[in-house]
Amino acid sequence: MNSIHDLAVNTLRFLSVETVQKANSGHPGLPMGAAPAAFALWANVMKHNPKNPDWPDRDRFVLSAGHGSALLYSLLHVFGYGLTVDDLKGFRQWNSLTPGHPEYRHTPGVEITTGPLGQGIANAVGFALAESHLAAKFNKPGHKLVDHFTYALCGDGCMMEGVAAEAVSLAGTLGLGKLIVLYDSNNITIEGSTDIAFRENVIKRFDACGWHTQKVNDGNDVEAITAAFQAAKAVTDKPSLIEIKTVIGYGSPNRQGTAGAHGSPLGDEEIKLAKARLNWPYEESFYTPGAVSGFINKWLETARTAEDEWQNTAEKYAEHFPEDWREWQEWHSGKPLKAFADFAETPEFFEYEGDLATRVSSERVLNRICAKMPNLIGGAADLAPSTNSVMKGRGDYAKETPGGANLHFGVREHAMAAIANGIAAHGGLRPYVAGFFVFSDYMKPAMRLSALMKLPVIYIMTHDSIGVGEDGPTHEPVEQLAALRSIPGFTVIRPCDTRETAAAWALALNRTDSPTALVLSRQNLKLYEETGAGAYKGAYIIKEGINPSAGKPDILLMASGSEVELMVNAREALLERGVYARVISFPSFEVFDEQSPEYKETVLPNGVRARLAAEAACAFGWHKYIGLDGDIIAVNGFGASAPAKKLMDEYGFTVEKVVERAQAIF
Repeated sequence: MNSIHDLAVNTLRFLSVETVQKANSGHPGLPMGAAPAAFALWANVMKHNPKNPDWPDRDRFVLSAGHGSALLYSLLHVFGYGLTVDDLKGFRQWNSLTPGHPEYRHTPGVEITTGPLGQGIANAVGFALAESHLAAKFNKPGHKLVDHFTYALCGDGCMMEGVAAEAVSLAGTLGLGKLIVLYDSNNITIEGSTDIAFRENVIKRFDACGWHTQKVNDGNDVEAITAAFQAAKAVTDKPSLIEIKTVIGYGSPNRQGTAGAHGSPLGDEEIKLAKARLNWPYEESFYTPGAVSGFINKWLETARTAEDEWQNTAEKYAEHFPEDWREWQEWHSGKPLKAFADFAETPEFFEYEGDLATRVSSERVLNRICAKMPNLIGGAADLAPSTNSVMKGRGDYAKETPGGANLHFGVREHAMAAIANGIAAHGGLRPYVAGFFVFSDYMKPAMRLSALMKLPVIYIMTHDSIGVGEDGPTHEPVEQLAALRSIPGFTVIRPCDTRETAAAWALALNRTDSPTALVLSRQNLKLYEETGAGAYKGAYIIKEGINPSAGKPDILLMASGSEVELMVNAREALLERGVYARVISFPSFEVFDEQSPEYKETVLPNGVRARLAAEAACAFGWHKYIGLDGDIIAVNGFGASAPAKKLMDEYGFTVEKVVERAQAIF
């Protein structure tokens, strides 16, 4: 055994348990058991530079078992990422850099937000996929601009989650050789031994999924763990799993190996006993021995060398391949590419003909855009022909063709969204994913994390209402619009025609700190001359109706998506009855809410209280726009199985019903 390794490992252990103890909240068990594996990775294997946490070719570390955040914060403190002792003491407190679970964009060195178990391993698949695609695009013989690994630390809980199983299966199929998962296998969950609910042979499962697998029986053997990592790195045609047998709460005389070590502080007396058990002679809390600091200072020289070597590679690359280097820099700018930005400003961007389902409109827009945005990458959960989400001429991503940009996720909606989060967080690429809107329920945990992390993932959600028809209520989204609109920082756009769909794509690509859902129809929708750039405001007038005697509209008719055509037709019928109606297309609540009070007043004047909205979904969310005197035609239950027109008639989405409801208000 290496004495400095032992000292460093115990430093991580006691920093972690004291961090939890100071907060009187947290999870000490994982840090005490997994500290040797984490130290082996960070000190002996992983390529990273704490003085520049964001350099592009660093290895990525994902703490999928995010409840063990005290260990990650201790690593960041000891390895020089700038987290101070005071930051550790602020664990789980207001406005600290050390929240209860790791948060992306919040703490330097944290690559992704984790905590919901299983998400992290799927995110790691996204990181590894992004690395392989960028390597295929940019690497040249003798000039490896992209050459890094992704490591994920997972626990028994991660291995039980369905999203992890989805992601593991896909990673094996794709042969992601730069992905290495260390499995902290301690056989304990909150309820006790894993035997009560989890007896599978995890290694055999990963073997069956096409992974390279190893097992380290002594979780305290830093040298053996390091050797396992090196062996995994040597296998380049498949991802790797290293199962490391650990003891939860290792060193705690009364808690190690028990569920009691998982999620509550050890207590001051138990910490003292653990220090005695592990021969830790230091009485001072939050203490890092000088020998450990000296070891890290020497290690930092090596860490800086790794980045220096990459910078040298980048300089030579820029000299030999200046156009590729310019493209690399633009891809990593975090902004839409200039070619697309310029195109979106031309009249051609909104030039379309014919009445189309907006899922078909989206396909046409996407294939114009992808020619200008070569860093777009995406695909569907086995639904590309139905969601119209294929980029023509861009090839398919596969183990054999990592340069392809069309992704095939299989029937794995949850993992698809979580993988997209990893791709977006990696940098360099703009991911989109596609599926039936009703199955956003399968994706919701990862979609929520997209918003929490402010990741600009684009979600193509088709078959958007009871207009799905014969497939029936299992496939007809009703509450999903309200569900996505309720997520803070999530942008939902439901366009009414092809021009609004083009605007929706432009909005999505320009929103670099927000995920966006494009909610699209199965049925054909009429193309209007008045639509297009107005959608950039979230809501706008497409048909005016001013009562000459009053100088204002009698009533405001509002709708999104397919119901806009209904309101336009109802306007004509109302005019025949002497009622002047303004029709407002309302593709996005979130975008409209961002506009100035002055603009909102021009669209929804306070002086017009008669307002009627229509949307083939539940009414929730519309009331702030229709006011106390307004009304909404909506779906106040689940759908049914019947032709789409029959459903629309039965649920009240007819001109006659709009006229009736409008006259009742006015």
